[in-house]
Amino acid sequence: MSVFATGSGVGSWPGIAPREAAEIVVGELAGALAHIVELPARGVGADMLGRAGALLIDVAIDTVPRGYRVAARPGAVTRRAVSLLDEDMDALEEAWEAAGPRGSGHVVKVQAPGPITLAAELELANGHRAITDIGAVRDLAASLAEGVAAHRAALSRRLETPVVVQFDEPSLPKALGGQLTGVTALSPVAPLDEAVAGSMLDTCAAGVGGAVLLHSCAPGLPWDLLQRSLIQAVSVNAGTLVAADLDGIAAFVESGRTVVLGVVAASAPERRPSPEQVAGAVVAVTDRLGFGRSALRDRIGVTPACGLAGATPQWARAAIMLARQAAEAFADDPDAI
Repeated sequence: MSVFATGSGVGSWPGIAPREAAEIVVGELAGALAHIVELPARGVGADMLGRAGALLIDVAIDTVPRGYRVAARPGAVTRRAVSLLDEDMDALEEAWEAAGPRGSGHVVKVQAPGPITLAAELELANGHRAITDIGAVRDLAASLAEGVAAHRAALSRRLETPVVVQFDEPSLPKALGGQLTGVTALSPVAPLDEAVAGSMLDTCAAGVGGAVLLHSCAPGLPWDLLQRSLIQAVSVNAGTLVAADLDGIAAFVESGRTVVLGVVAASAPERRPSPEQVAGAVVAVTDRLGFGRSALRDRIGVTPACGLAGATPQWARAAIMLARQAAEAFADDPDAI
């Protein structure tokens, strides 16, 4: 069974208290796929891109009015990102120790911005997106792979358990489709070549030293590219899927890999669904793939539709619990749903 064919969260979480968040995530997901939390409400260095400041090797970042920029040397922003990530790791280790799964073999997930999204959203010193400079693109991918590998290995040692990696790629479809805006209308951003994108993804997938999942809430994922890549699992928002996605998912699963379906709302709905209703949303997708449900029981995971940073704490906890319960139901007896 794939390590990703279970219940999990996407990564981001509401609030600013890492220990409380870690206790909830480990408590609800220790038997599934627990993850280190991201708390973007803490500000600079705590969001998806800011966390890269703590992960990149020999590359520093700083803030600019539009977001983050590659910096000549580490400064306050990089130091803050490192401090926040250390705090998150300490919180997870404490929760892991208290819950008792050390040495159990239960897998934990870490998240990082993917190489394409990182290059798309980080600015260079000249104000242009890093993705406009092929040399910068390749340097960022190599630095990211090395840094995430070190992060994954360090957390695995601390928890004494296997750790897998999720690369977040919300900008991937826009980068490939030439939909990224330039600094001015006179400096458009050309579409990223698929061969370059594939090379970046494979650099990171091969370099981290563990199983790798690609997550994107954005519609229009390039399934042909993902099919050719070393990525072992893809996590999607089920609400964005169209017929072409279903064909791509079917081929991806048929190649022996895993698809994780985001079917739990990222913010509290008017009426809380039951685990059975969430499991029903899973099979509403899988039944359109052309496989028997039993053939997919080891290849389908379940998460919220996107990150939970904008949810209430109460719903965030309920969302990952529902994801775990739906995944367990699908794995136990998918034909009974």
